[in-house]
Amino acid sequence: MSDSELVIYTVSEVFIAILCCFGNLLVIWAVWSSRVLRKTTFCFVVSLAVADFLVGAVGVPLAVLIERGVQTRFYTCLFISCVVIVLTQASVHSLLAIAVDRFLRVYNPLRYRGAIKKQNLWVAVTVCWVSASFLGFIPLLGWHNKDPTTNGTSTLTCRFLTVIPMSYMVNFAFFICILPPTVVMFALYLYIFCTISKQLRRGIGQAVESRSFLQKERELASSLALVLALFAICWFPIHIMNTLSHFYPSLNMPSLVVQIGILLSHGNSAVNPIVYAFKFPKIKTAYKNILMKLIRKKQNTDQGSQNLDKTATSSNTNIRYKVKNTQDGFDH
Repeated sequence: MSDSELVIYTVSEVFIAILCCFGNLLVIWAVWSSRVLRKTTFCFVVSLAVADFLVGAVGVPLAVLIERGVQTRFYTCLFISCVVIVLTQASVHSLLAIAVDRFLRVYNPLRYRGAIKKQNLWVAVTVCWVSASFLGFIPLLGWHNKDPTTNGTSTLTCRFLTVIPMSYMVNFAFFICILPPTVVMFALYLYIFCTISKQLRRGIGQAVESRSFLQKERELASSLALVLALFAICWFPIHIMNTLSHFYPSLNMPSLVVQIGILLSHGNSAVNPIVYAFKFPKIKTAYKNILMKLIRKKQNTDQGSQNLDKTATSSNTNIRYKVKNTQDGFDH
């Protein structure tokens, strides 16, 4: 990659990182500050937002370091690369938890309400992150490329594919850890839409509350399905490139195309908060409340500073006036 391409890539990554951090912090703040949003699904949305925030705060900076070829020891480079994989797996597992939660709510709503408790939610979120960490750190346990350095103090130019074998990325990370869960999630959402549509068609004399519940569930499921679709659109291109490179080694992917695929995958973490704002009215309202509070706080701070300046100016004027009167008294 040329120097100009590297600069454009770095600037793009920095822009994406800022959007990731700001947008997902806003999502986390919105859910925790609004009682209306403290529900099962939005707990998993927070888990996804945490993963997306860490992509901007940790994953993107590490990706930039790797792309710039920072000099590190072999296992340091391996650990850095594994962290990026863990964040991807955490996103997949959070999305899967959201889809399963929506499925259970539609499949058996009465039992769902009785089974869902706060401690169960925390256990589910913990399982998502522990399983993601285990799958992402598997290369540290031995499934990695051979260390080309001669001893523990030697360094190398850290590149992702220098330490992570393509067999792991394709045969395990994509074919086992990403592709099957994505297919399952789309199947769950398809079941949800079909079930709700059938119930709405059959419920001619249905209670207004029941129809309202089903319509809200369908709207929420469609919004979450959009988040899943964007994940697939953003992440599948780079994995398809990896698959083609793995099975057809003679096929050289242009570096520019690969960089676009990487930027697209990172951009998914920046897009999600925007989707929430347009598709979830409650989150949009929470966004507005937070921003209004910040604006009012800034205005109060500015007004307080102005008052302090006025007070200081008035005090200085009084002091000068008193000094002048004193001097006049001495003259007399």
